[in-house]
Amino acid sequence: MEAPPQSARETRVIEANAVALGASIDTLMENAGRAVAEEAARRVKGPSEGIAVLAGPGNNGGDGFAAVHYLKQWGFSPDVWLTSPASEIRSSPARRCYERISATTRLRVGVPRAEELDGYALIIDALLGTGQHGEPRPPIRDAVLVLRDCRVPILSVDEPTGLGSAVAVRPRWTVALESVKEGMTPETSGEILVRPIGIPAAASHETGPGLFLYFPVAAGRARSPRTGRVLVIGGGPFPGAPALAGLAVLRSGAERAVIAAPQPAAGYIQSYSPTLIVHGVGTDRFQPSDVASLLRLLEREHFDAVVVGMGVGRAPETEAAMGELLAKLRTRPTALVVDADALGALATARGGGPPVAPCVATPNRHEFDSHFLNLSETLADSRLEAARRIAQERGVVLLAKDDVDLLTDGTRGFLNRHHHPAMTVGGTGDVLAGVVGSLLARGVEGLDAARLAAFWVGDAGLRAFGTRSWGLTALDVIDELPAALREGLSRVER
Repeated sequence: MEAPPQSARETRVIEANAVALGASIDTLMENAGRAVAEEAARRVKGPSEGIAVLAGPGNNGGDGFAAVHYLKQWGFSPDVWLTSPASEIRSSPARRCYERISATTRLRVGVPRAEELDGYALIIDALLGTGQHGEPRPPIRDAVLVLRDCRVPILSVDEPTGLGSAVAVRPRWTVALESVKEGMTPETSGEILVRPIGIPAAASHETGPGLFLYFPVAAGRARSPRTGRVLVIGGGPFPGAPALAGLAVLRSGAERAVIAAPQPAAGYIQSYSPTLIVHGVGTDRFQPSDVASLLRLLEREHFDAVVVGMGVGRAPETEAAMGELLAKLRTRPTALVVDADALGALATARGGGPPVAPCVATPNRHEFDSHFLNLSETLADSRLEAARRIAQERGVVLLAKDDVDLLTDGTRGFLNRHHHPAMTVGGTGDVLAGVVGSLLARGVEGLDAARLAAFWVGDAGLRAFGTRSWGLTALDVIDELPAALREGLSRVER
Protein backbone atom coordinates (compact mmCIF):
# COMPACT_ATOMS: atom_id res chain seq x y z
CA MET A 1 0.00 0.00 0.00
CA GLU A 2 1.43 3.37 -1.04
CA ALA A 3 2.11 5.67 1.89
CA PRO A 4 -0.08 8.79 2.01
CA PRO A 5 1.59 12.23 1.79
CA GLN A 6 3.21 13.26 5.03
CA SER A 7 2.11 16.27 7.07
CA ALA A 8 4.61 18.83 8.30
CA ARG A 9 4.08 17.79 11.90
CA GLU A 10 4.45 14.09 11.08
CA THR A 11 7.74 14.91 9.36
CA ARG A 12 8.97 16.55 12.55
CA VAL A 13 7.72 13.57 14.59
CA ILE A 14 9.74 11.19 12.42
CA GLU A 15 12.86 13.36 12.65
CA ALA A 16 12.60 13.44 16.46
CA ASN A 17 12.09 9.67 16.53
CA ALA A 18 15.14 9.24 14.29
CA VAL A 19 17.29 11.28 16.66
CA ALA A 20 16.03 9.17 19.58
CA LEU A 21 17.10 6.08 17.62
CA GLY A 22 20.63 7.42 17.23
CA ALA A 23 20.54 9.39 13.99
CA SER A 24 21.93 12.92 14.17
CA ILE A 25 20.47 16.02 12.56
CA ASP A 26 23.95 16.76 11.21
CA THR A 27 24.04 13.43 9.38
CA LEU A 28 20.51 13.81 8.05
CA MET A 29 21.30 17.33 6.82
CA GLU A 30 24.52 16.10 5.22
CA ASN A 31 22.64 13.33 3.41
CA ALA A 32 19.91 15.74 2.34
CA GLY A 33 22.49 18.16 0.94
CA ARG A 34 24.18 15.44 -1.06
CA ALA A 35 20.82 14.27 -2.48
CA VAL A 36 19.93 17.83 -3.52
CA ALA A 37 23.39 18.39 -5.03
CA GLU A 38 23.15 15.18 -7.05
CA GLU A 39 19.75 16.10 -8.45
CA ALA A 40 20.92 19.65 -9.22
CA ALA A 41 24.05 18.41 -11.01
CA ARG A 42 21.94 16.11 -13.20
CA ARG A 43 19.88 19.04 -14.42
CA VAL A 44 22.62 21.27 -15.77
CA LYS A 45 25.12 20.59 -18.55
CA GLY A 46 28.19 20.71 -16.34
CA PRO A 47 30.24 22.60 -13.71
CA SER A 48 30.65 25.56 -16.04
CA GLU A 49 26.97 26.44 -15.70
CA GLY A 50 25.92 28.70 -12.86
CA ILE A 51 23.80 27.59 -9.92
CA ALA A 52 22.24 29.99 -7.40
CA VAL A 53 21.05 28.91 -3.96
CA LEU A 54 18.48 31.00 -2.05
CA ALA A 55 18.71 29.97 1.61
CA GLY A 56 16.59 30.77 4.63
CA PRO A 57 17.74 30.75 8.28
CA GLY A 58 16.32 27.33 9.18
CA ASN A 59 17.21 23.70 8.49
CA ASN A 60 15.99 23.98 4.90
CA GLY A 61 18.72 26.57 4.41
CA GLY A 62 21.12 24.14 6.10
CA ASP A 63 20.23 21.53 3.48
CA GLY A 64 21.04 24.15 0.85
CA PHE A 65 24.42 24.93 2.43
CA ALA A 66 25.22 21.20 2.52
CA ALA A 67 24.29 20.96 -1.17
CA VAL A 68 26.68 23.84 -1.94
CA HIS A 69 29.50 21.94 -0.21
CA TYR A 70 29.02 18.90 -2.45
CA LEU A 71 28.57 20.94 -5.62
CA LYS A 72 31.87 22.66 -4.90
CA GLN A 73 33.53 19.26 -4.42
CA TRP A 74 32.39 18.34 -7.91
CA GLY A 75 33.76 21.47 -9.57
CA PHE A 76 30.69 23.74 -9.49
CA SER A 77 30.84 27.33 -8.20
CA PRO A 78 27.38 28.00 -6.79
CA ASP A 79 26.44 31.44 -5.45
CA VAL A 80 24.38 31.81 -2.26
CA TRP A 81 21.85 34.45 -1.26
CA LEU A 82 21.01 34.55 2.44
CA THR A 83 17.62 36.18 2.96
CA SER A 84 18.70 37.11 6.51
CA PRO A 85 22.11 37.77 8.08
CA ALA A 86 24.11 34.68 9.00
CA SER A 87 23.72 35.62 12.67
CA GLU A 88 20.04 34.64 12.37
CA ILE A 89 20.68 31.04 11.32
CA ARG A 90 18.64 29.21 13.92
CA SER A 91 19.94 25.66 14.27
CA SER A 92 23.44 24.49 15.14
CA PRO A 93 23.60 21.92 12.29
CA ALA A 94 22.61 24.57 9.73
CA ARG A 95 25.20 26.95 11.15
CA ARG A 96 27.90 24.31 10.88
CA CYS A 97 26.99 23.70 7.24
CA TYR A 98 27.10 27.44 6.59
CA GLU A 99 30.48 27.91 8.28
CA ARG A 100 31.98 25.10 6.20
CA ILE A 101 31.28 26.97 2.94
CA SER A 102 31.37 30.60 4.06
CA ALA A 103 35.07 31.24 3.35
CA THR A 104 35.10 29.82 -0.17
CA THR A 105 31.66 30.73 -1.54
CA ARG A 106 30.30 33.98 -2.93
CA LEU A 107 27.68 34.95 -0.34
CA ARG A 108 25.17 37.77 -0.50
CA VAL A 109 22.72 38.88 2.14
CA GLY A 110 19.28 40.00 1.05
CA VAL A 111 16.80 39.23 -1.70
CA PRO A 112 18.17 39.15 -5.26
CA ARG A 113 16.53 41.02 -8.11
CA ALA A 114 15.05 38.93 -10.90
CA GLU A 115 17.61 40.22 -13.39
CA GLU A 116 20.43 39.08 -11.09
CA LEU A 117 19.17 35.51 -11.42
CA ASP A 118 18.58 35.44 -15.16
CA GLY A 119 22.11 34.34 -16.01
CA TYR A 120 22.00 31.14 -13.97
CA ALA A 121 21.18 27.71 -15.35
CA LEU A 122 19.46 26.54 -12.15
CA ILE A 123 18.16 28.00 -8.89
CA ILE A 124 17.89 25.94 -5.69
CA ASP A 125 15.00 26.99 -3.44
CA ALA A 126 16.19 26.31 0.13
CA LEU A 127 14.15 29.06 1.76
CA LEU A 128 11.57 27.20 3.87
CA GLY A 129 10.90 23.52 4.44
CA THR A 130 8.23 21.59 6.28
CA GLY A 131 8.23 23.98 9.24
CA GLN A 132 6.44 26.67 7.22
CA HIS A 133 2.88 27.70 8.07
CA GLY A 134 0.64 29.84 5.88
CA GLU A 135 1.89 32.52 3.57
CA PRO A 136 5.60 33.36 3.88
CA ARG A 137 6.51 36.61 5.58
CA PRO A 138 9.19 39.08 4.43
CA PRO A 139 11.96 38.70 3.52
CA ILE A 140 11.12 35.11 2.47
CA ARG A 141 7.94 36.37 0.80
CA ASP A 142 9.93 38.89 -1.23
CA ALA A 143 12.29 36.14 -2.38
CA VAL A 144 9.36 33.94 -3.43
CA LEU A 145 7.89 36.76 -5.50
CA VAL A 146 11.23 37.17 -7.27
CA LEU A 147 11.39 33.44 -7.99
CA ARG A 148 7.86 33.47 -9.37
CA ASP A 149 8.93 36.12 -11.89
CA CYS A 150 12.17 34.37 -12.72
CA ARG A 151 12.52 32.37 -15.95
CA VAL A 152 15.32 30.12 -14.65
CA PRO A 153 14.38 26.50 -13.74
CA ILE A 154 13.95 26.01 -10.00
CA LEU A 155 14.66 22.96 -7.85
CA SER A 156 13.02 23.09 -4.40
CA VAL A 157 14.40 21.36 -1.31
CA ASP A 158 11.94 19.00 0.42
CA GLU A 159 8.89 21.09 -0.54
CA PRO A 160 8.38 24.34 -2.45
CA THR A 161 8.55 27.45 -0.27
CA GLY A 162 5.05 28.74 0.45
CA LEU A 163 3.41 25.44 -0.51
CA GLY A 164 -0.34 25.66 0.02
CA SER A 165 -0.46 29.47 0.13
CA ALA A 166 -1.15 32.13 -2.48
CA VAL A 167 2.55 33.06 -2.48
CA ALA A 168 4.45 29.89 -3.35
CA VAL A 169 7.41 28.91 -5.49
CA ARG A 170 6.47 26.95 -8.62
CA PRO A 171 9.53 24.74 -9.20
CA ARG A 172 10.28 22.48 -12.13
CA TRP A 173 11.54 19.83 -9.67
CA THR A 174 11.26 19.15 -5.94
CA VAL A 175 13.61 16.85 -4.05
CA ALA A 176 11.29 15.28 -1.47
CA LEU A 177 13.45 14.08 1.41
CA GLU A 178 12.35 10.59 2.46
CA SER A 179 8.68 11.11 1.50
CA VAL A 180 6.16 13.17 -0.43
CA LYS A 181 4.66 15.91 1.74
CA GLU A 182 1.03 17.01 1.95
CA GLY A 183 0.02 19.34 -0.85
CA MET A 184 2.76 18.21 -3.21
CA THR A 185 1.50 17.45 -6.71
CA PRO A 186 3.02 17.91 -10.18
CA GLU A 187 1.04 21.17 -10.38
CA THR A 188 2.45 22.58 -7.12
CA SER A 189 5.86 20.93 -7.04
CA GLY A 190 6.85 19.95 -10.58
CA GLU A 191 8.55 16.59 -10.93
CA ILE A 192 8.81 15.07 -7.46
CA LEU A 193 12.10 13.27 -6.76
CA VAL A 194 11.93 11.21 -3.55
CA ARG A 195 15.38 10.64 -2.01
CA PRO A 196 16.21 8.79 1.24
CA ILE A 197 18.45 10.59 3.73
CA GLY A 198 19.04 7.89 6.35
CA ILE A 199 15.92 8.02 8.50
CA PRO A 200 15.70 4.63 10.31
CA ALA A 201 12.62 2.65 9.28
CA ALA A 202 11.49 2.40 12.91
CA ALA A 203 11.28 6.20 13.12
CA SER A 204 8.34 6.23 10.75
CA HIS A 205 6.77 2.82 11.46
CA GLU A 206 6.97 2.67 15.25
CA THR A 207 6.02 4.97 18.09
CA GLY A 208 8.63 7.29 19.55
CA PRO A 209 9.15 10.45 21.61
CA GLY A 210 8.47 12.66 18.59
CA LEU A 211 4.78 11.89 19.11
CA PHE A 212 4.73 14.37 21.98
CA LEU A 213 4.56 17.00 19.23
CA TYR A 214 0.89 15.99 19.01
CA PHE A 215 0.23 16.86 22.65
CA PRO A 216 -1.94 20.01 22.66
CA VAL A 217 -0.13 22.80 24.49
CA ALA A 218 -2.00 26.08 25.05
CA ALA A 219 -0.69 28.88 22.84
CA GLY A 220 -1.21 31.65 25.41
CA ARG A 221 -3.60 33.31 27.81
CA ALA A 222 -6.35 33.52 25.21
CA ARG A 223 -6.84 29.75 25.51
CA SER A 224 -7.60 27.78 28.62
CA PRO A 225 -4.46 25.78 29.48
CA ARG A 226 -6.60 22.71 30.21
CA THR A 227 -9.50 21.73 28.02
CA GLY A 228 -11.40 18.57 27.27
CA ARG A 229 -14.22 16.92 29.17
CA VAL A 230 -14.46 13.15 29.19
CA LEU A 231 -17.36 10.90 30.17
CA VAL A 232 -16.30 7.43 31.34
CA ILE A 233 -19.08 4.84 31.24
CA GLY A 234 -18.09 1.74 33.18
CA GLY A 235 -18.23 -0.20 36.36
CA GLY A 236 -20.76 -2.50 37.97
CA PRO A 237 -19.07 -5.77 38.88
CA PHE A 238 -15.63 -4.13 38.70
CA PRO A 239 -15.82 -0.50 39.93
CA GLY A 240 -12.06 0.04 40.10
CA ALA A 241 -11.68 -0.05 36.31
CA PRO A 242 -13.58 3.19 35.46
CA ALA A 243 -11.94 4.90 38.45
CA LEU A 244 -8.51 4.15 36.99
CA ALA A 245 -9.62 5.40 33.57
CA GLY A 246 -10.99 8.61 35.09
CA LEU A 247 -7.82 9.32 37.05
CA ALA A 248 -5.77 8.72 33.91
CA VAL A 249 -7.98 11.21 32.04
CA LEU A 250 -7.07 13.90 34.57
CA ARG A 251 -3.39 12.99 34.90
CA SER A 252 -3.01 13.25 31.12
CA GLY A 253 -4.22 16.83 30.98
CA ALA A 254 -7.99 16.86 30.45
CA GLU A 255 -10.07 19.41 32.31
CA ARG A 256 -12.74 17.10 33.71
CA ALA A 257 -13.47 13.39 34.16
CA VAL A 258 -17.06 12.36 34.80
CA ILE A 259 -17.90 8.72 35.50
CA ALA A 260 -21.31 7.16 34.95
CA ALA A 261 -21.60 3.84 36.79
CA PRO A 262 -24.32 1.60 38.25
CA GLN A 263 -25.56 2.87 41.63
CA PRO A 264 -23.67 0.61 44.05
CA ALA A 265 -20.41 1.05 42.17
CA ALA A 266 -20.84 4.82 41.96
CA GLY A 267 -20.32 5.33 45.68
CA TYR A 268 -17.18 3.22 45.66
CA ILE A 269 -15.76 5.15 42.71
CA GLN A 270 -16.51 8.50 44.33
CA SER A 271 -14.59 7.42 47.43
CA TYR A 272 -11.62 6.70 45.23
CA SER A 273 -10.84 10.38 44.67
CA PRO A 274 -12.57 13.75 45.17
CA THR A 275 -11.25 14.81 41.75
CA LEU A 276 -13.74 12.51 40.01
CA ILE A 277 -17.37 13.48 39.34
CA VAL A 278 -19.59 10.40 39.57
CA HIS A 279 -23.20 9.82 38.44
CA GLY A 280 -25.05 6.73 39.63
CA VAL A 281 -27.25 4.98 37.09
CA GLY A 282 -29.80 2.17 37.46
CA THR A 283 -29.15 -0.81 39.68
CA ASP A 284 -26.14 -3.06 40.18
CA ARG A 285 -25.20 -3.44 36.51
CA PHE A 286 -25.94 -1.69 33.23
CA GLN A 287 -29.16 -2.71 31.52
CA PRO A 288 -30.90 -1.56 28.31
CA SER A 289 -33.20 0.64 30.39
CA ASP A 290 -30.13 2.70 31.46
CA VAL A 291 -29.22 3.75 27.93
CA ALA A 292 -31.69 6.63 27.87
CA SER A 293 -30.26 8.01 31.14
CA LEU A 294 -26.71 7.81 29.80
CA LEU A 295 -27.68 9.65 26.62
CA ARG A 296 -29.47 12.35 28.63
CA LEU A 297 -26.30 12.84 30.68
CA LEU A 298 -24.33 13.17 27.47
CA GLU A 299 -26.77 15.75 26.12
CA ARG A 300 -27.03 17.71 29.37
CA GLU A 301 -23.30 18.24 29.82
CA HIS A 302 -20.80 19.08 27.11
CA PHE A 303 -18.41 16.15 26.67
CA ASP A 304 -15.66 16.05 24.07
CA ALA A 305 -15.06 12.30 24.33
CA VAL A 306 -16.67 9.18 25.78
CA VAL A 307 -14.74 6.17 27.10
CA VAL A 308 -16.91 3.08 27.54
CA GLY A 309 -16.66 -0.54 28.59
CA MET A 310 -14.19 -1.04 31.42
CA GLY A 311 -15.51 -3.03 34.38
CA VAL A 312 -19.09 -3.44 33.11
CA GLY A 313 -19.00 -7.25 33.09
CA ARG A 314 -20.57 -9.67 30.64
CA ALA A 315 -24.06 -10.29 31.94
CA PRO A 316 -26.46 -10.74 29.01
CA GLU A 317 -28.44 -7.63 29.92
CA THR A 318 -25.21 -5.61 30.12
CA GLU A 319 -24.02 -6.83 26.73
CA ALA A 320 -27.39 -5.83 25.30
CA ALA A 321 -27.07 -2.39 26.92
CA MET A 322 -23.57 -1.91 25.51
CA GLY A 323 -24.76 -2.85 22.03
CA GLU A 324 -27.64 -0.38 22.15
CA LEU A 325 -25.45 2.35 23.65
CA LEU A 326 -22.70 1.98 21.05
CA ALA A 327 -25.23 2.04 18.24
CA LYS A 328 -26.35 5.47 19.53
CA LEU A 329 -22.88 6.80 20.33
CA ARG A 330 -21.53 5.93 16.88
CA THR A 331 -24.03 8.37 15.34
CA ARG A 332 -22.98 11.29 17.56
CA PRO A 333 -20.22 13.86 16.88
CA THR A 334 -18.39 12.92 20.09
CA ALA A 335 -15.07 11.05 19.99
CA LEU A 336 -15.34 7.53 21.37
CA VAL A 337 -13.02 4.98 23.01
CA VAL A 338 -14.32 1.41 23.31
CA ASP A 339 -12.54 -0.88 25.75
CA ALA A 340 -12.84 -4.18 27.59
CA ASP A 341 -16.33 -5.64 27.91
CA ALA A 342 -17.89 -3.28 25.35
CA LEU A 343 -15.59 -4.53 22.58
CA GLY A 344 -17.83 -7.47 21.77
CA ALA A 345 -20.71 -5.13 20.97
CA LEU A 346 -18.43 -3.03 18.75
CA ALA A 347 -17.04 -6.05 16.94
CA THR A 348 -20.48 -7.48 16.13
CA ALA A 349 -22.09 -4.17 15.17
CA ARG A 350 -23.39 -4.30 11.62
CA GLY A 351 -24.86 -1.61 9.42
CA GLY A 352 -25.23 2.09 10.09
CA GLY A 353 -21.89 2.97 8.51
CA PRO A 354 -18.69 4.03 10.27
CA PRO A 355 -18.75 6.23 13.39
CA VAL A 356 -19.44 9.92 12.84
CA ALA A 357 -16.58 10.97 15.15
CA PRO A 358 -13.21 9.27 15.77
CA CYS A 359 -13.65 5.87 17.40
CA VAL A 360 -10.70 4.05 18.96
CA ALA A 361 -10.98 0.41 20.01
CA THR A 362 -8.41 -0.87 22.53
CA PRO A 363 -8.54 -4.68 22.70
CA ASN A 364 -5.88 -6.79 24.34
CA ARG A 365 -4.59 -9.85 22.52
CA HIS A 366 -7.35 -12.15 23.74
CA GLU A 367 -10.07 -9.61 22.96
CA PHE A 368 -8.66 -8.92 19.52
CA ASP A 369 -8.51 -12.60 18.64
CA SER A 370 -11.90 -13.54 20.07
CA HIS A 371 -13.91 -10.47 19.03
CA PHE A 372 -12.29 -9.56 15.71
CA LEU A 373 -10.20 -12.35 14.20
CA ASN A 374 -8.34 -15.44 15.36
CA LEU A 375 -4.73 -14.83 14.41
CA SER A 376 -2.95 -16.50 17.31
CA GLU A 377 -0.53 -18.41 15.11
CA THR A 378 0.44 -15.60 12.73
CA LEU A 379 3.44 -13.28 12.77
CA ALA A 380 3.31 -9.72 14.05
CA ASP A 381 3.44 -8.15 10.60
CA SER A 382 0.57 -10.38 9.41
CA ARG A 383 -1.44 -9.36 12.45
CA LEU A 384 -0.86 -5.71 11.58
CA GLU A 385 -2.18 -6.25 8.08
CA ALA A 386 -5.22 -8.03 9.49
CA ALA A 387 -5.78 -5.21 11.97
CA ARG A 388 -5.49 -2.71 9.13
CA ARG A 389 -8.19 -4.51 7.17
CA ILE A 390 -10.50 -4.73 10.19
CA ALA A 391 -10.03 -1.05 11.01
CA GLN A 392 -10.80 -0.11 7.43
CA GLU A 393 -13.94 -2.26 7.33
CA ARG A 394 -15.22 -0.88 10.64
CA GLY A 395 -14.14 2.71 10.13
CA VAL A 396 -12.33 2.70 13.49
CA VAL A 397 -8.83 3.06 14.87
CA LEU A 398 -7.48 -0.14 16.40
CA LEU A 399 -5.00 -0.09 19.26
CA ALA A 400 -4.46 -3.80 19.76
CA LYS A 401 -2.42 -4.33 22.94
CA ASP A 402 0.16 -7.12 22.83
CA ASP A 403 3.87 -7.79 23.33
CA VAL A 404 4.12 -5.47 20.32
CA ASP A 405 1.07 -3.20 20.13
CA LEU A 406 -0.61 -2.79 16.74
CA LEU A 407 -2.02 0.61 15.79
CA THR A 408 -3.90 1.37 12.59
CA ASP A 409 -6.71 3.45 11.13
CA GLY A 410 -7.09 1.16 8.14
CA THR A 411 -4.60 3.10 6.04
CA ARG A 412 -1.52 3.72 8.13
CA GLY A 413 -0.09 1.07 10.46
CA PHE A 414 2.35 1.38 13.35
CA LEU A 415 3.95 -0.73 16.08
CA ASN A 416 4.58 0.16 19.72
CA ARG A 417 7.29 -1.72 21.61
CA HIS A 418 7.76 0.95 24.28
CA HIS A 419 6.45 -0.69 27.45
CA HIS A 420 7.45 -3.21 30.10
CA PRO A 421 6.17 -6.77 30.62
CA ALA A 422 5.25 -5.83 34.19
CA MET A 423 2.52 -3.63 32.73
CA THR A 424 0.35 -6.69 32.10
CA VAL A 425 -0.88 -6.12 35.66
CA GLY A 426 -4.63 -5.50 35.81
CA GLY A 427 -5.81 -1.93 35.21
CA THR A 428 -3.12 -0.65 32.87
CA GLY A 429 -5.48 -1.14 29.93
CA ASP A 430 -8.01 1.09 31.68
CA VAL A 431 -5.27 3.71 32.12
CA LEU A 432 -4.44 3.54 28.41
CA ALA A 433 -8.10 3.96 27.42
CA GLY A 434 -8.37 7.00 29.70
CA VAL A 435 -5.30 8.64 28.16
CA VAL A 436 -6.63 8.03 24.64
CA GLY A 437 -9.95 9.60 25.66
CA SER A 438 -8.18 12.59 27.19
CA LEU A 439 -6.21 13.24 23.99
CA LEU A 440 -9.29 12.83 21.77
CA ALA A 441 -11.18 15.27 23.99
CA ARG A 442 -8.46 17.84 23.43
CA GLY A 443 -8.66 17.57 19.67
CA VAL A 444 -5.94 15.06 18.79
CA GLU A 445 -6.94 12.91 15.80
CA GLY A 446 -7.80 9.25 16.39
CA LEU A 447 -4.67 7.43 15.25
CA ASP A 448 -2.35 10.14 16.57
CA ALA A 449 -4.09 9.97 19.97
CA ALA A 450 -3.69 6.18 20.01
CA ARG A 451 -0.01 6.35 19.03
CA LEU A 452 0.87 9.03 21.56
CA ALA A 453 -1.10 7.32 24.33
CA ALA A 454 0.56 3.95 23.69
CA PHE A 455 4.06 5.43 23.84
CA TRP A 456 3.28 7.76 26.75
CA VAL A 457 1.66 5.11 28.96
CA GLY A 458 4.45 2.72 28.07
CA ASP A 459 6.99 5.34 29.11
CA ALA A 460 5.15 5.93 32.40
CA GLY A 461 5.20 2.18 33.00
CA LEU A 462 8.94 2.00 32.36
CA ARG A 463 9.46 4.85 34.82
CA ALA A 464 7.25 3.11 37.39
CA PHE A 465 9.18 -0.14 36.96
CA GLY A 466 12.35 1.75 37.84
CA THR A 467 11.05 2.32 41.38
CA ARG A 468 8.41 -0.39 41.86
CA SER A 469 9.97 -3.25 39.88
CA TRP A 470 7.59 -6.18 39.38
CA GLY A 471 5.37 -4.79 42.12
CA LEU A 472 4.10 -1.88 40.03
CA THR A 473 0.35 -1.30 39.79
CA ALA A 474 -1.87 0.68 37.45
CA LEU A 475 -1.92 3.48 40.05
CA ASP A 476 1.88 3.70 39.83
CA VAL A 477 1.62 4.12 36.06
CA ILE A 478 -0.95 6.91 36.52
CA ASP A 479 1.33 8.68 38.99
CA GLU A 480 4.17 8.67 36.44
CA LEU A 481 2.12 10.14 33.57
CA PRO A 482 2.91 13.82 34.37
CA ALA A 483 6.66 13.19 34.68
CA ALA A 484 6.70 11.19 31.46
CA LEU A 485 4.85 14.05 29.77
CA ARG A 486 7.26 16.67 31.09
CA GLU A 487 10.26 14.71 29.83
CA GLY A 488 8.58 13.96 26.50
CA LEU A 489 7.77 17.60 25.84
CA SER A 490 11.34 18.60 26.67
CA ARG A 491 12.62 16.28 23.92
CA VAL A 492 10.70 17.88 21.06
CA GLU A 493 11.14 21.34 19.58
CA ARG A 494 7.86 23.14 18.92
